[in-house]
Amino acid sequence: MKLEATALFVGLNAAALRTLRGGSLERRFATGALIFSAGSPPRGLFVVLDGSVRVVRSREGRQHVIHLEGPGGTLGEVPLYAGGPYPATAVAAVDTTCAVVARETLFTMMTEDPQLCWRLLERLALRVRGLVERVDALATQDVAARLAAHILARTSADGARQVAVLDGTQTALAEELGTVREVVVRHLRALHRSGVLRRLSRGRYEILRFDTLRQAAGADG
Repeated sequence: MKLEATALFVGLNAAALRTLRGGSLERRFATGALIFSAGSPPRGLFVVLDGSVRVVRSREGRQHVIHLEGPGGTLGEVPLYAGGPYPATAVAAVDTTCAVVARETLFTMMTEDPQLCWRLLERLALRVRGLVERVDALATQDVAARLAAHILARTSADGARQVAVLDGTQTALAEELGTVREVVVRHLRALHRSGVLRRLSRGRYEILRFDTLRQAAGADG
């Protein structure tokens, strides 16, 4: 994906796009590479062009996923607007390419094309909404329900079958669900034993009892 084609920048006027070209650079990160760490000084706005990024916080030896970003996603807004260091750590979940846009570049672009201001505000508002929904799920759902909802969100038709694709490691999945790997493994085994899931290959599961999975996720109504 080209930087100018991302949802944040597509359709901006010629002056803003010229400033963008002159004030951004691309960086590539291998799977597992650190993009930035909590407490480090900001380097600008990161825009994911290809790949996937996990933004995490660490506490007492455990990592918790704050949010995930794929192509078109952005990282590093908090210190960009409010100052101070990064509040969380960003790690490449797969081989990833990011564009880094300097703070001064963004401010100049805002004066050249004010619609960028609204796009940045909308993106930040969606991030807040996502965080509120994540906190609500952690507070009101047990791990079994969160896992069932996660599986449903990654299920699609594969011919006559409904197949869920769970990318990444079980440890990464546990961090996203706010638990530990052993708990995730136990619940996946329970879904398999009860006939809800059938493992097809690494990270791929056929959904055999879709309604049961919806009920487990609290989505039966």
